[in-house]
Amino acid sequence: MSRSVSAGPEFWSERQGFLQRMGLGVSLCLAAGLAAMGFTGFLAISELLHSADPAWSRPRAGEEHSAPVTSSDGTGGATADDGTAHGTGGGPATTVGQSAPLNDSPLYRIGELGEVTCTAPELDKDDTESVETFAHAIADCLDDAWGDYFAGAGLEFSSPNRVYWTAAGHSPCGAFPSEGTAAFYCGANQGLYLGLEDIVAASAHNENPEAYTFLISHEYGHHVQGQSRILAQFHSERAGAEQEEADELSRRNELQANCLGGVFLGASGDSLGYGPAERRNILDDVRLRSDRGRHRTHGSAENGRMWTAHGMDRVDPASCDTWNADEGLVR
Repeated sequence: MSRSVSAGPEFWSERQGFLQRMGLGVSLCLAAGLAAMGFTGFLAISELLHSADPAWSRPRAGEEHSAPVTSSDGTGGATADDGTAHGTGGGPATTVGQSAPLNDSPLYRIGELGEVTCTAPELDKDDTESVETFAHAIADCLDDAWGDYFAGAGLEFSSPNRVYWTAAGHSPCGAFPSEGTAAFYCGANQGLYLGLEDIVAASAHNENPEAYTFLISHEYGHHVQGQSRILAQFHSERAGAEQEEADELSRRNELQANCLGGVFLGASGDSLGYGPAERRNILDDVRLRSDRGRHRTHGSAENGRMWTAHGMDRVDPASCDTWNADEGLVR
C-alpha cells in the first residue's frame, strides 16, 4: 500500500500514433533491421516516421530525481539524482552499457506491459482538490500496471509513497518547493512528490489532463527504475564521473523515464480516452519539458519526444534501454 500525505499550511505531504503495437511480421522485420543497422538506425527511422505524423529543475542534496517540469519560461535547470550540480556537457559515457542491470535488467525480459484498464476523473486545474483526486487516480493506475508487471517478472515491487503538497515542506531529499521544481522522485523514501498548484503553474496552466498524466508517469518511471535496481547502478556508474559523462548518464536516466512513462501511456491510452489529439498534446508537452539553456541533463526536445513516442508505440520496457543507445540519441 502506498502512503498518501497531503500538506497544508501546517504540515507537508505527495500520450493512434503511426506505429501500433508490433505484430509478428513487424517484429521479424524489426529483428532483421536491428541486426543490419543496429538500434540507432531503428530509432532514427522511428523518429523520422513520427515526425510525419500530422498528428526539468535544479539539484538538491540527496534527491533521486527532479521532474522534467520547468518554469513556464523554460529556464528551469536540471536536478541530478545525487544532489550534485552538473553544467553543460555531452561527451560519451564510456562505461554505460558494460554492466548489469543497466545493460541487462530483468525489467527488459517480460515483454509488453499489457493493456491497462483504468479511469480518471475530470480535471479542473484551478481546483486543488480536483488535481489531487486526478493525481491519485493516475497513481493508482500506475501502481496496478507496474505492480502486475513486476509480479509477472518475479520481482519484488512496492508502490511509492505519495506526497502531494500545497505548502512548503521538507523531504529526505531537501526542501520543497524549490525554484523550477514542481514535482520530483526521492529515492531515499521512495517518495513521489507533486506540488498540486506548482505542477499547474509550471505547465503554463495547461488545460489538457494528458499532460499531467505524462508528468506523473514520468516520475513514476523513476520509481520503476528504482525498484528494478537501475537507479542504484546509475548512481554507481556516475560516481566520480567527469562532468560531461555525468551529464550524459543523467540524460540517459531521464530519457528512459520518458520512455517508461510512454509505455504506460501506450498501454492505458484507450481506457483513459487518449487518441491522436491527446498523443500530440503529450509530445508537445514533452518538448516544453526538455533541456533548455545551459543545463543538459534531461535531453533535447527531439530526443525527449522520440523516446516518449517509442515507449507509447512499443509498450515494452525493453524498448526503453537508453543505456545502450548511441550518444546522438541521448543528447
